[in-house]
Amino acid sequence: MTPNYLASICYGGGLLAFLALAALLAVRAKGNQRARLLAGACAAAGIWELTGIFAAVWPSEETVLAHVLSDALRFSAWFLFILHLQNSISIFGRNVTIVASMRWSVVIVVFMALSGTTIFAFFGTWAMTQEPIGNDAIFAAFAVSAVLGLTQVEQLYRGAEDTQKWALKPLCIGVAAMLAFDLFVFSDALLVKEMNSQVWAVRGLVHALTIPLLLIATHRNRQWTVDVAVSRRVVFGSTALLLSGLYMLAVAGAGYFVRIFGGSWATAAQATVIFVAMLGLAVLVFSGSIRARIRVLISKNFFSYRYDYREEWLKFTGFLSEPGRHGDIVTRSIHALADLVESPGGTQWWRTEDGAFVQVGRWNMPNDQRTILAGESLLVFLEKTGWVIDIADYGTRREAYPDLELPPWLTESRDVWIVIPLFAGTRLEGLVALLQPRTPIDLDWEVLDLLKTAAKQAASVLSQVRLAGALVEAQQFSAFNRMSAFVVHDLKNLVAQLSLMLKNAERHGANPEFQKDMRETIEHVVLRMQRLLMQLRSGADPVENASPVDLGAVIASIRDVWARHGRNVAVSLTSDCWVMGHAEKLERVLGHLVQNGFDAMDGSGSVKVSSRLVDRFIVLDVEDQGKGMTQEFIREELFKPFRSTKSTGMGIGAYESQQYVQEIGGRIAVDSREGEGTTFSVYLPARHRNEASRQSDSTVA
Repeated sequence: MTPNYLASICYGGGLLAFLALAALLAVRAKGNQRARLLAGACAAAGIWELTGIFAAVWPSEETVLAHVLSDALRFSAWFLFILHLQNSISIFGRNVTIVASMRWSVVIVVFMALSGTTIFAFFGTWAMTQEPIGNDAIFAAFAVSAVLGLTQVEQLYRGAEDTQKWALKPLCIGVAAMLAFDLFVFSDALLVKEMNSQVWAVRGLVHALTIPLLLIATHRNRQWTVDVAVSRRVVFGSTALLLSGLYMLAVAGAGYFVRIFGGSWATAAQATVIFVAMLGLAVLVFSGSIRARIRVLISKNFFSYRYDYREEWLKFTGFLSEPGRHGDIVTRSIHALADLVESPGGTQWWRTEDGAFVQVGRWNMPNDQRTILAGESLLVFLEKTGWVIDIADYGTRREAYPDLELPPWLTESRDVWIVIPLFAGTRLEGLVALLQPRTPIDLDWEVLDLLKTAAKQAASVLSQVRLAGALVEAQQFSAFNRMSAFVVHDLKNLVAQLSLMLKNAERHGANPEFQKDMRETIEHVVLRMQRLLMQLRSGADPVENASPVDLGAVIASIRDVWARHGRNVAVSLTSDCWVMGHAEKLERVLGHLVQNGFDAMDGSGSVKVSSRLVDRFIVLDVEDQGKGMTQEFIREELFKPFRSTKSTGMGIGAYESQQYVQEIGGRIAVDSREGEGTTFSVYLPARHRNEASRQSDSTVA
């Protein structure tokens, strides 16, 4: 199959496809200008496909000229459509509102440039040599047009609102694909000085393959209304894309001249030039310094203000609020401040309790652990003025910094650029020293104001983080102190048991049964004390570690302990008294209530413990016939720590009991009358015996 035959087939298929889409859009337009323009662009593409058929079937100078001119028309039609989708356009970084006359002017200029270049290339000669201009001018003109078209498509998409990008995406991909293929075709032709016949043959088909994307776009864009706002990021991306395209064209031109004048080593030299150029482009693209210089150049020359404050503030707060992404909060704060001025690193100092400033973090800087002592000139000057200190400016204009004496390690360093104070309110809490920027930056009022404002925000966040850490530490000490109070209270009860045992030993010391009970009591006390020490070391058992507990066994243990001291605990429990909790803590809670009952009766009488089922709770009633309590004391004093009616009491037991019972989902109710006695009703979440057995089995398994 010859290239011309293949071309006739490809261009013929493309003609049918584009004309069909143009007809569909023309029917749907109904007064919609953008739809009509898209139909016109498709019709222009169809004309180009038709002239491609003529050039393939009847190749001649006239048919080729018609094909190239129709290509210029197609380029112009797509330019017009893309411009109509935008309300504004970036011209050398400036946001310029587009009016109808401007659109047509741009399109006419593009068409005249392409068509004029084509005509001159076909019929013109160089003035000095009188040699034909040739096809190189055509290839270069269309390659440049493809680059410009890609720039506008990229600006259209990146500048659109997020809600509109879904509708624009198929269109931008389709048009960008056509332009990118054209850039490849004409760059290759410029490089080798002739059009590849096979690539030209399939060009019509390749363009037609984008029609499905255009169809999707017409379905998503009923009105073709797209609002575009130009940001610095869009301008930077467009500028980078434009410069990259021009760079590639320059590389193609260099390769072309190397091929012509390289002699027998032309091919090798051309390959080397292309490789070196691509390597250089990669270095430029990934160079932070080059990117910084371009950003600064654009901001200084094409915008009223150096910074896009919305974007900078969002990026700055994003740095501070994303833990783990860029290190801890100190490193993130240094990184965020450094990025505002293209600095590659920095160090932060923070105030200590004695007023000195110690190094607390660094980013891309050596860890020299410098300490700035309280009262040093640097701290006094910063607290007084709040200035951002330029180290180089300080070296040349000492008179502008009255009463300031910088330490030698700052003035002698070639790396440190500026020192930024960190104020939380009106108090100097820290400072940051940044490295020299990647590109020279003038510290004008705009940069200084932004740095001061950002530094205050960073200082506020850092202060809150430190206060939160101090609060957590205080809470940990509070929890430890509360646990210590509980332990001391339990030790008091154990001491009371041992004291009672010693008192009874005076009368029953020779009794073997008493000796046996005394040994069991001592073992019980030692075991309890060991558990208390373990609790102090490891902390309280979490509620999540609760397990099924048989209250019958717990009450029986309490009854046996008091029986050894000659006290009677009357027990009347239901057959199924299983709850979820911690056996040792439940024994401590119920034991405390039983002991309170005996204390209230001055050693006489018995304490009654009974159970009942109320809804989903097992209720344990601990009843005594003691002195009783007033309702005011129950309401305002009973369950508060360090409140007690007993001269030897600590006021911890009732508070600890209520805290634990509430943690496992229960509550404690009190019914008391003065002179009649008190009943503590402990509500505990019920757990049936068979359910507890299943859970215990699964835990063991």
